[in-house]
This record gives sequence, C-alpha cells and structure tokens, in this order.
Amino acid sequence: MKDKPIRILLADDQYLFLESLKLVLESLAEDLQVAGTVCNGEEALEFLEKQPVDVVLLDVRMPIMDGVQTAGEIHKRWPHIAVIMLTTFEDDEYVAEALQRGAQGYLLKNIAPHMLVSAIRAVRDGSILIAPDLAGHLAMALAGNRNPATGAQLPDWYYNLTPRDKTIITLILKGMTNKEIASTIHLGEQTVRNYISALYDKLHVSDRREAINILRSIDPCWFI
Repeated sequence: MKDKPIRILLADDQYLFLESLKLVLESLAEDLQVAGTVCNGEEALEFLEKQPVDVVLLDVRMPIMDGVQTAGEIHKRWPHIAVIMLTTFEDDEYVAEALQRGAQGYLLKNIAPHMLVSAIRAVRDGSILIAPDLAGHLAMALAGNRNPATGAQLPDWYYNLTPRDKTIITLILKGMTNKEIASTIHLGEQTVRNYISALYDKLHVSDRREAINILRSIDPCWFI
C-alpha cells in the first residue's frame, strides 16, 4: 500500500507563479499533491478550514493578509501543519518574525525545484530550514545573545546544546513522543532516549514536563 501523498496549499498573489509552481511540484514528485492555490492569507485560512493539508507554502507579500500574519494564524489553529515562506531576497527582514510565528522554512523563490521538493518533505517530517543566503540576516536579527521574545539574556545551558539537541528540542516542543522523534530523525528509539536523558542533565531537570517549561521560556528561533 502506497503512503498518502503530501498535500500542499500554495498561497501567492502572482497567478502565473502559482500555476507554474503547481506544475513543477506535481511533475517532479509523485508523493506531492497540490491540494489548492490561493491568492492571500484570508483565502488560505478559509481553505484550511475546509480541507486538510500537510504543508503550506506562503509568499510574504500578499494583499489583505500577508504571509507572516498567515503563518502565525496557521500555527495557532493548526500546529500540525508545516509552513514554508517562499519569497524573494528583498524580504529577508521578515525571516526572524516568520520563524517566531511558527514557520518552519524560509526559502528563496529562486530555489532549485528538486531542492524545494526535498524541503517540503523535510519540514513535513519536522525539520526547520532557512535559505543559506538568509542565514546571515537571521543571525544579525537575533544578535546580542538575547532571547528575542523577552529581551532576556540566554541561560548558560543554551551554549552547551548540540545541533542534535536543538533538533530534538524542536520536536519535543511539537508534542512528539520518543517513538515519533526516532522515526522523524531516523534514529533508534533507545538512542533518542539517551539523547533526551543527556538533555535533561544539561537543563538540570528530571523529566519532560520540567524540560518543556524551561524550553518554552526561550524563543523557538534559537533552536534552529
């Protein structure tokens, strides 16, 4: 039995771009299915109220409701839906805000089609992706060793986190079980338990509930 296709909603106010992207995605990958195309954020939210999707691709600049606002609403109402901002380099100042509002990807429209296909699969599985050309801007936006959500100094334990720790933290905060995390990052469940146990030691906590309470005090952008 074949796996269910990844259902995608495309939102952009440029009709030609929408139709071209739809054709490219469906021609490159049998596991991708464009469930619909809309022209602004309000239409995206209306669509999602009626039809389930796995991933939403949003343009930043759209009339009525822009992509950043829409990403926040989607994360609030349907936290299981992955959101990718797909935009131009000129909109790089929105990277940090989009990630803070729940977007899992921020990619440029000139991305190679096969790389976009891979990105869609990755965010569906829980990864967070940023175009390399935009990573420097994000670093500057979050500079100063401060938590952008509160302006507070980051705790000492943050600097002991490994990239693997940050990936696991992101999945823990999404509510995943150890088994689901193991499946997402392609590790054994016992290995994931070991990573999480080591993470508890770094946070000086004894269980997941305590860990989550501490981790939620830090802006999600710092775990990418």
